[in-house]
Amino acid sequence: MSNYLEGYAERGLVVARVILAQRDQYRLAAEFMEFSAEPSGSMWHRSATRAAMPVVGDWVAARIVGEGQAIVEEVLPRRTLFSRRAAGNREEEQPLAANIDVVFLVCGLDGDFNPRRIERYLALTVESRARPVVVLNKSDVCTDLAGRIAETRAIAASAEVVAASTRTAGGLDALLEQIAPDVTIALLGSSGVGKSSIVNALLGEERLRTYEVREDDSRGRHTTTHRELILLPNGAALIDTPGMRELQLWASEESVGAVFDEIAEVAAACRYRDCSHSGEPGCAVERAVAEGNLDPDRLRSYRKLQGEARRHELLADPLAAQERKRKWKVIHKAARRHYRDKW
Repeated sequence: MSNYLEGYAERGLVVARVILAQRDQYRLAAEFMEFSAEPSGSMWHRSATRAAMPVVGDWVAARIVGEGQAIVEEVLPRRTLFSRRAAGNREEEQPLAANIDVVFLVCGLDGDFNPRRIERYLALTVESRARPVVVLNKSDVCTDLAGRIAETRAIAASAEVVAASTRTAGGLDALLEQIAPDVTIALLGSSGVGKSSIVNALLGEERLRTYEVREDDSRGRHTTTHRELILLPNGAALIDTPGMRELQLWASEESVGAVFDEIAEVAAACRYRDCSHSGEPGCAVERAVAEGNLDPDRLRSYRKLQGEARRHELLADPLAAQERKRKWKVIHKAARRHYRDKW
């Protein structure tokens, strides 16, 4: 690694980490110094998409151009990347944070609890290659905490589930067990779930503003307006992100399938290897739902997320779209033969 970094030094560049991003303006932290920075013109020219531009958590090579000023010349290879589909009609990736080890998926227990949203966050985290931890925050106001934890574990696949509260003694103990030195953690969740309160509690100071949520829907205003990397007292790095009202999927069908492992297990018995569980003859998944062995809400969510993932993959690969069209012709012919022979 030292030889790798020496190559940048020979070019007159310093390696730094993006600790704050606001549009195309960045704050970089290098050894013993920080810089305000922006991308170089050549970097704009080389980048095929905005997804290649720096985001919080990225390691970059930058050229110092003045006191406290730098130009980003290159983004170093990313270990992990958490992205969503950008708003609008274009199929475009919007990275949120890079080089994350653990993602805290924060869900409020004061009325914000939504299993379907948790499933969506989990699919994106699997795609990012970071380790997901579902954080059930505001546990002090929940009248059935054990039930909520059990319900969440039933949909969390292999992800850990922890309860948290910033208002009770020891309320963050389970969360602190997940925070090791030199680990980078990202906090993700909708507005009002208490991410800023968690950050303040972990720091031991009121660094980020917080607001009370609305009583009718437990939603709050966005107290975080940009993505920022914050160092914790034990040496871990924490990336706080603005609350997201919309979280469109940017993930593969494989990542979605990993979140619904109980469906994948039953699907192994389907007649067709690539069965969509939407009316094909010999579908073991639909039979399991009819027999009460699979949760129909889980299947509906699975179909929805798989549909979004499939659309994403097909738009990215027109040849795959043609192959899928051919496959469905074969399936529909088989279905017609099945019902003709049966009746």
